[in-house]
Amino acid sequence: MDFKKLAKVITMIENEDERVGDILKDMKEGNAWVIGITGSPGSGKSTLIEKLTTLFREEGKTVGIVAIDPTSSLTKGAFLGDRIRMKKHFLDDGVFIRSMGSNNGFGGLNPAIFDIIRVMDSFGFDVIIVETTGVGQSETDVASVADVSVLVLAPGMGDEIQFLKAGILEIADVYVVNKMDLEGSRELLNVLKNTLENKEIVTVCALTGEGVEVLKETLENIKEILYKSGEIVKRKRKRILKHAEYILRRRILKELENIKISSEDPKEVVEEIIKKLCERYSI
Repeated sequence: MDFKKLAKVITMIENEDERVGDILKDMKEGNAWVIGITGSPGSGKSTLIEKLTTLFREEGKTVGIVAIDPTSSLTKGAFLGDRIRMKKHFLDDGVFIRSMGSNNGFGGLNPAIFDIIRVMDSFGFDVIIVETTGVGQSETDVASVADVSVLVLAPGMGDEIQFLKAGILEIADVYVVNKMDLEGSRELLNVLKNTLENKEIVTVCALTGEGVEVLKETLENIKEILYKSGEIVKRKRKRILKHAEYILRRRILKELENIKISSEDPKEVVEEIIKKLCERYSI
């Protein structure tokens, strides 16, 4: 694969280059398996991804990784440290790693993620892994991006409290309790088992690799079920709809920057904004 060309196209997507539309039209759909991995900050997502990638590479599969870090609302910068945490695969010609800031995206994702997945799929990766920023219980968009979603939890991260809330706990196909070598991991596992019924729960220690092979097998079993049932097709359609929603949000936010309001009534302001947007796009 031409990683330099891929990196250039992704940069164009991030920069909203006007040439991107024509490039995407020429892209052929591939057959990549998209895995979304989310969870609290510090739960060990990057380490887990590194270990999963090693297992995929042992089978000869190519892996594309998109790791999203929080973007500062003040400086607009991001640390982008995932290349450091995944340094084992940095020089692997079968692994492509791209770090990017969330860039005021939604649900722990960068708004460009949908087009980036399309491009990486077209380049022929067998597996694409999307790692979100550390998210809260209400940020669930990763489920709309991925074919299969993984929620990573760890003791001492306050995750026990999240089990009582709706949102992120409901979106995963697989729930991973990481850092099983730490105190409190068994208690976390018990809370999870008592909270969720008929859900896949896997225990791992990503640092040592213990349990990661079981996780991979679990993911592959779910993938097979999704393909046989036709659910995978529904999820891909859902991804298209969520992509459209992102585009609408971005366009509306851009328009809001230039719209001058003439009322202090929120409902009237909304009507005014809708009217101006309709005029702007000849609706």
